[in-house]
Amino acid sequence: MNYKLAIDWDDFLTNYWQKKPVILRKAFANFIDPITPDELAGLAMEEEIDSRIVSNKNGIWDAQFGPFTQYDDLGEDHWSLLVQAVDHWHTQAARLIEPFKCLPQWQFDDLMISYATQGAGVGPHIDNYDVFIIQGMGRRRWQVGDRNQNYKQYSAHKALLHVEDYQPIIDEEITAGDILYIPLGCPHNGVSIGESLSYSVGFITQTSQTLLSNFADYIIDNLPTAIYYQDKDLKLPDDPYRIQPYELAKIQDQLIDLIKTPKLFNDWFGKHITIPMHDLNIIPVETPYDYYEFESLLKNGAQLHRVPSIRILKVGDFGYIHGEKIDLPMPIIDLLCKTDTLCYQQIQDKNTLQVMLDFVNKGYWYFTEE
Repeated sequence: MNYKLAIDWDDFLTNYWQKKPVILRKAFANFIDPITPDELAGLAMEEEIDSRIVSNKNGIWDAQFGPFTQYDDLGEDHWSLLVQAVDHWHTQAARLIEPFKCLPQWQFDDLMISYATQGAGVGPHIDNYDVFIIQGMGRRRWQVGDRNQNYKQYSAHKALLHVEDYQPIIDEEITAGDILYIPLGCPHNGVSIGESLSYSVGFITQTSQTLLSNFADYIIDNLPTAIYYQDKDLKLPDDPYRIQPYELAKIQDQLIDLIKTPKLFNDWFGKHITIPMHDLNIIPVETPYDYYEFESLLKNGAQLHRVPSIRILKVGDFGYIHGEKIDLPMPIIDLLCKTDTLCYQQIQDKNTLQVMLDFVNKGYWYFTEE
């Protein structure tokens, strides 16, 4: 199924994006769930997939982490199953993120799906990302507060950070096809009314501390020559134990120059930002194809399918995929970004075939017959 989203993006970005929460009623008309609760429960049994069960029985919060082997002892209410990065593993569910691909894709995180029983939720909390919560089967009541109010947080459980009482600016139920957008920093609490499914499309940016730490590691591994502080115009200081302001400024400039070196910075960011936070369904080819076998399969009608949600992004004049640079012309990189399925006619150039052969053997694309 192809999902069509009824949002005026210009109005939304101007008035709501990272500013205030909003409910978008029937943004998906005639919404059909792409996954069943049983399928979701099956995914949560897999070792590679991040999942958890959150319950609130008699006012006592608990959280368990997958993989799970059974669900028989959970009862009929006040528990929910949450599965991360379902777009990496379930093709139909992955189609739900297609309408959001007009937004900057380097900020996209994953599609998290939640199945909840009567009265279930994860409690009042604050997320460090922007999220579009799509209501599927059933109903949920949401209470959302304003952002940047210095809310106090506490541990309701070692794995659950909750927020103290807040004044909701949204207190409404949402039903199938409705979307609740919540910016980073807004406290919110959703409680299921009967059984329900919801789909969270998350957009996240990393902290400056995380980025700086990762960039420093990259410099250590990739800077070809060491850069030393030098002061050829040094004069005897009045106080040799005091670091002079001009010395501090020179050190700052030395570090800033590294960040402002386009090739170094762009290569780092392209490689860094295309590594996902959650595992992908990447399976390297057991017996690697050689070039002639690969070309023959494509010429005879075999098609290549891209692994769901593998990141391909462009930085400057280059493309990047899963932590590595793509050595191909930009028109081909554009094609790889926007096309899930490839045929021979699209990639028949010898250099392109050679690069795609490497990607197929690594498991980034895989063959299907027509």
